[in-house]
Amino acid sequence: MSLKVIDTKLPDAKIVETDVFGDHRGFFTETYTKNKFEDAGINIEFTQDNQSLSVEPGVLRGLHYQLAPYCQTKLLRAVTGAIYDVIVDIRKGSPAYGQWQGFILSEYNHRQLLVPKGFAHGFVTLTPNVNVAYKVDGYYAPDADRGIAFDDPDLNIDWPMPKEHLILSEKDQHHPSFKDAEMNFTYGEEN
Repeated sequence: MSLKVIDTKLPDAKIVETDVFGDHRGFFTETYTKNKFEDAGINIEFTQDNQSLSVEPGVLRGLHYQLAPYCQTKLLRAVTGAIYDVIVDIRKGSPAYGQWQGFILSEYNHRQLLVPKGFAHGFVTLTPNVNVAYKVDGYYAPDADRGIAFDDPDLNIDWPMPKEHLILSEKDQHHPSFKDAEMNFTYGEEN
């Protein structure tokens, strides 16, 4: 099996594609194989697997991150359904600081997104009953949990559905703007 790693426009963020073998019964793929990821230059010691279920289309989760030294690298995929996944580079000094990029991840394209430390992350569900699974290389630290408003006008993220159709948690409705958010990441430094 091979592993294809695709650079995004944001430094250090990657799309990962694994071989998918399908027939009349369905398909098989290795979503994570440590030695193959290492051979592809992805040397991350993942410590935890997480999964979320969003029942309705339009569920928006984000934009989330944890402050250093509790920041996390994430490797995520949509196990069922489809999401529009957005990352924002929040590393001061990065050539892409304050820039965002969005990706469709679905049960059909089998793509995974590698979100490095120093990025805010969020997604909106495009279909019902979306299961998102992701690995992280650090544990959840409630005191370091932070977020940025999904509709921040300075970021100007082009979400695929109108704001009035989005479903957010109470927490995600009250994140600060990008310019007011607490961030302690510096590009090029290990966080």
